[in-house]
Amino acid sequence: MEQYTSRSEEETMFIAQEFAKKVKEGDVICLYGNLGAGKTRFVSGFVRHFGLSENEVSSPTFTIINEYEALIPIYHFDCYRLEHVQEALEIGAEEYFFGDGVCIVEWPEKISDILPPDSKKIKIETTGNNERKITIY
Repeated sequence: MEQYTSRSEEETMFIAQEFAKKVKEGDVICLYGNLGAGKTRFVSGFVRHFGLSENEVSSPTFTIINEYEALIPIYHFDCYRLEHVQEALEIGAEEYFFGDGVCIVEWPEKISDILPPDSKKIKIETTGNNERKITIY
């Protein structure tokens, strides 16, 4: 377990960029945290490691998944609006989880039944106005 304190969006993105150096194709990363905790900002920093601009990242709240073509494919899920795990299955989530890219999942608790058991877990907690505690399990 690793813990970090972020005092700005830029620090959160830097922590994510450093974390991204440790991932490999096939990894599934689950981001836990309340609304506004900084999950999408974490993804923005994460993709920078793979050669993308953070400006290319948007929360796929309504589309469920965004695909980013980078050094390796990155699949960004936002499961906030899902009512049932079946909805994730219908868009082929399992194929992404066992594919050739890296999956990063916001609101993974909505689809916990289909996530690979070796998924990496990251919890982002608001501890102050701009301060976040980021725990990587």
